[in-house]
Amino acid sequence: VLPLGDSYGVLPRPCRALVLLNPQSGSGRALDDFQAVVQPMLAEADMATTVFVTERPHHAHEKVRDEDLSQWDTLVVMSGDGLLFEVVNGLMERPDWKEAMKKPLCILPGGSGNALAASINYYAGYDHVAKKKLLTNCTFILCKGLHTQMDLVSLSTASGKRFFSFLGFGWGFISDVDIDSEKYRWLGSARFTLGTLQCLAKLRVYQGRLSYLPLAPEQGTPPAPRDPHVPVTNGLIPQPAGTEAPGSLPPDSLLVPLGQPVPAHWTVVPEEEFVLVYAIYQSHLGTNLLMAPAARLHDGCIHLFYMKAGISRVTLLKLFLAMSRGTHLDLNCPHLCYVPVRAFRLEPRVAAGIMTVDGEALACEPVQG
Repeated sequence: VLPLGDSYGVLPRPCRALVLLNPQSGSGRALDDFQAVVQPMLAEADMATTVFVTERPHHAHEKVRDEDLSQWDTLVVMSGDGLLFEVVNGLMERPDWKEAMKKPLCILPGGSGNALAASINYYAGYDHVAKKKLLTNCTFILCKGLHTQMDLVSLSTASGKRFFSFLGFGWGFISDVDIDSEKYRWLGSARFTLGTLQCLAKLRVYQGRLSYLPLAPEQGTPPAPRDPHVPVTNGLIPQPAGTEAPGSLPPDSLLVPLGQPVPAHWTVVPEEEFVLVYAIYQSHLGTNLLMAPAARLHDGCIHLFYMKAGISRVTLLKLFLAMSRGTHLDLNCPHLCYVPVRAFRLEPRVAAGIMTVDGEALACEPVQG
């Protein structure tokens, strides 16, 4: 059963797919798994594949940025979320990004996190699975050829960088676990369990200011319309006319420059000491972490979580264990806050801690999205 109100496109038959594969991702089994599990299924579904094996960081980024993509009907990423982040940002650097971004993308889980693959498996209504079963489910979705839209979040940093993100932005505990556990990649998804226990032992507090534009400004006000052609006035900052050159990137219409205070209709969080801040736009943070059960592929919403300082290690561990079932909000922990937003800004007081976008490390600095 397709989710109500979603419109789907269908890939042509026969179908030509460019498969971007990172042989180092996860525990290093992506190429073997592709040949053993994926290729036979795709052959049966009349899908011809060109396999591009990445040899270094940014290799896929350059490939999709510079290549003529018209020879393929879909781009398939067989890796962790980091490679899809490269692909999305490579596509957005093309002069014809508007057209290039219409090319259907597919994720096949080959990493240790596989958050987007787990999210799509969840949206499709399949049982919670991991490893080979998750790979089989995602390949089956590709074989069916159904595709729909997905939200991207535009992130800008104080140093002038701009990223397009499909999964989430984090600071504090979760980002520490993600990056500190890189050294245990060979463990697969168990690396996150080990990383969580290590970060719990040395629990840190981060100081900064968090602000956001709530999804619905007042109780009873419907959220902004989803139709991109309808002008949105809810909290939109008018852009000067004629500022968009052809091929220029979409303006961040909800944001004012980082040096200026946030608009008056935004909410500024009164607390300034956090254990973590995580803005997620998919349901899953990892194969076994259902962080935002309400999230959908294109709900026009950033699901913002933050945890205030003062939480005990035991309670934090309980929340993470509950997150495997998506029941962490039912614990009504006063330190954990969740708010659906359309935009957010985070200004760390000092450059302390790791920031991550889609699981990739960033320097710690003010950021908004």
